[in-house]
Amino acid sequence: MRVAIVSDVHGNLTAFDAVLADVQRHAPDVVLHGGDLALMGAQPAEVIDRVRELGWRGVVGNTDEVLWRPEERQRQEALAPKLGALLSLIFEKYAPATRELLGEERVAWLRGLPAQQRLEDLVLVHAAPDDLWRAPLPNAGNDELSAVYEPLDAATAVYGHIHRPYTRALSRLTVANSGSVGMPWDGDPRACYLLMEDGRTQLARVEYDVEREAAVLLGSRYPDAPRLVAMRRRGVFIQPGATR
Repeated sequence: MRVAIVSDVHGNLTAFDAVLADVQRHAPDVVLHGGDLALMGAQPAEVIDRVRELGWRGVVGNTDEVLWRPEERQRQEALAPKLGALLSLIFEKYAPATRELLGEERVAWLRGLPAQQRLEDLVLVHAAPDDLWRAPLPNAGNDELSAVYEPLDAATAVYGHIHRPYTRALSRLTVANSGSVGMPWDGDPRACYLLMEDGRTQLARVEYDVEREAAVLLGSRYPDAPRLVAMRRRGVFIQPGATR
């Protein structure tokens, strides 16, 4: 079976359309999405409508959850005080703007997404099995990856969230990160997704018209558009308030 996993679109319809064309070229048997479809982009409704039309199964992400769980902000600020500026943007700016663009019915659809998708010996989660907000980075040790993902009892565990794709074969399972379609942070601005066939994992990078996406964002009323555009152009995370 050939499986594609598409994650972290973040309202970037331009990148999503380019990835969709590449996915269709590979003709997988199943496509799953890894959550974080909407927040931080100017066209979240169009992305969600496309995913729903395609009938892709998927999981909920942390920036999906903020649309209906404002109380999560307090917990995250207590866990990570240094992220206060980013959390303020997420909960005070991005979430209201995204809810307005989506409408209640689409938010309800996101709210109905499960935390896991299981397909034969593959399990997909957004971040860690019990945490939508924290997950291992690509430089995590094998022991950390095993401790987080072996409890899923699968041959392959795939997650998104960190926007930094990689694959790692461990003694008892393979762990893979599918990267981000809409906002990669590994220094490569091309959209990224994951292909799997017969237990083998392959990362796919897709060129898309970043400047077209930049024009959409800058021409919209979406908050913090210049920083979001800079991250899309450079393929890296930029702290709120940092010189771009």
